[in-house]
Amino acid sequence: MDTNKTSATILQTKQHFEILDGLRGIASLAVVIFHFMEWVYTDPGKNFIGHGFLAVDFFFCLSGFVIAYAYDDRLAKMGILEFFKSRVIRLHPLVIAGSVLGLLAFLFDPFGGDPGLFSTGKIILLFLCSALLIPFPVMGDRGFNLFGLNAPSWSLFWEYAANIVYAFVLCKIKRGYLILLTIISAAAICFVCYRSGNLLGGWSGPTFWDGCARISYSFLAGLLIYRSNWIIRNKLGFVGLAILLSLAFVMPFSSWNWLSESLVVLFYFPLLIALGAGAALKPGLKKICVFSGKISYPLYMTHYAALWMFGNYYTNHKPGSTELAFVIIGGIVLLVGMAYLVMVVYDIPVRKYLSDRRKERLARQNAGNK
Repeated sequence: MDTNKTSATILQTKQHFEILDGLRGIASLAVVIFHFMEWVYTDPGKNFIGHGFLAVDFFFCLSGFVIAYAYDDRLAKMGILEFFKSRVIRLHPLVIAGSVLGLLAFLFDPFGGDPGLFSTGKIILLFLCSALLIPFPVMGDRGFNLFGLNAPSWSLFWEYAANIVYAFVLCKIKRGYLILLTIISAAAICFVCYRSGNLLGGWSGPTFWDGCARISYSFLAGLLIYRSNWIIRNKLGFVGLAILLSLAFVMPFSSWNWLSESLVVLFYFPLLIALGAGAALKPGLKKICVFSGKISYPLYMTHYAALWMFGNYYTNHKPGSTELAFVIIGGIVLLVGMAYLVMVVYDIPVRKYLSDRRKERLARQNAGNK
């Protein structure tokens, strides 16, 4: 296969599903709120957004749908190497930014923490593993997170893994085999959820393979939705779908929690993706959805550095309910602002620079082949 295609063919982009972009932002905000509240309520049954962690499964399903939509019909033309370059340019600048922020918060936390317990060499190794997405679950005081400096990177590790499998296998397989793999992965989800009582795992060394089950089913389901054209035309709009998505995060815990979470991931989230892809967006909400989609990934990848500081503040200072409410609400606003700043000052310029360099290289290749 000739990989030296025109840059326009290789780097072409498609229109976005604005409502799905907006829902991604809702899910990202739910993760941030959940991470604040899990410090306050160690019992998830008392946490009003105790199922906020399921937003990651929604991300995985949405990713499968979007990857299929964006690359199914052009991966063969662009080649696997260019596909990987596209994904690295899109994802990795914020992986590095999250690692840097996590390192700074670890070293200069004003509310606690003790970086002196770690040697300089080990801190450097922690940072390098975080920046390169190499799992290194050695920080016992942080629950043996796969990435102690930036916990949410665990889902990016599995996102990369899914992208690799997609490029080499999933983009080529027939729909029947895709359905079979999805069914097998659904069984794995049910097993993991029944064994643990929830789908909270995947972020730590002891629960590493739970993450594999979570990405496997949801990513495959997203691919299947797109390839089967399971897009449901509807008039729910962004607001209606945002409410429906939020209900999954605030649903109560019960003795049947393993079943309710499994049903949400297996059926409810894929249904929301199908509805979101087919819903009509009111013009007045387009800017909100676009902004929500743009800020979602920066917010997800930069917020957790502050959460470790919040955890030390809450544990050591035991603030009252009024002070706590102000801190959490203010913290959320500040984190959104910081995410926007990182996006505008760092992420967008870096990705633009890398994309421009790539276009220039492809253009030179094409000129040399003429």
